[in-house]
Amino acid sequence: MNRPAPPPTHHSPDEEWDRLRQQLRQLHAPVLEEAPPPGLLAAAKAFEEAVARKRRQAEALRWSGMAAAVVLAFGAGWSANGLQGATGGHTMAATQAPPLHSFVREAAVAYSLYVPEKRHPVEVGAAEEQHLVQWLSRRLDRPLKLPDLASQGYALVGGRLLPGTAGARAQFMYQNAEGQRLTLYLGQLDAGTPEARGAAFRFEAGPQLSTFYWVDDGFGYALSAPLGRDRLLALAQTVHGQL
Repeated sequence: MNRPAPPPTHHSPDEEWDRLRQQLRQLHAPVLEEAPPPGLLAAAKAFEEAVARKRRQAEALRWSGMAAAVVLAFGAGWSANGLQGATGGHTMAATQAPPLHSFVREAAVAYSLYVPEKRHPVEVGAAEEQHLVQWLSRRLDRPLKLPDLASQGYALVGGRLLPGTAGARAQFMYQNAEGQRLTLYLGQLDAGTPEARGAAFRFEAGPQLSTFYWVDDGFGYALSAPLGRDRLLALAQTVHGQL
């Protein structure tokens, strides 16, 4: 007596796909276990390097565009008059605006490059403050001091070494509780230029960034932040008083 055939087993679509994948793995197991050919590995590595290179180029172009925009904005927003008053013995008298100060232009570019950075805004962080000051003092060949801006609501983030037209530059970065950052950019000026012989405080205002700068014994200082003149002046007075 013939027994009836068992009813067919029905699988869900997911189970059926799993079964087919397992069969394909078993069928091609020897191939899957082989090491990739050296030529294929070399081609994959070259492709990854090309993608990384394109990404770095795109990032560099983006940052350079931002830097150029800041410099152009500074040039357009040059303050026609200096500040009235006195700070630390320096008289801030009204003067006819000279061409854009190259030192301030360097400070603006450095600000635009590093202030937006989230993970690496500085080379040496505030936790290594003593090392930071000693290192940059040695590289700039001048004893440096780190202003304490806690009374103004700003804490040190850290600093970095940068190149300048007349030698090494240092940039110190500070940040307040709202995440707003400011930078102090400093370095020796070219002794043969009128800039190095100046001592008056000057203020440059752009649509998004302002800088208050001065020269002391041939050494330039530029304090930059997206602040109004009065607020930036108060910070500059604090910095100058401690230097």
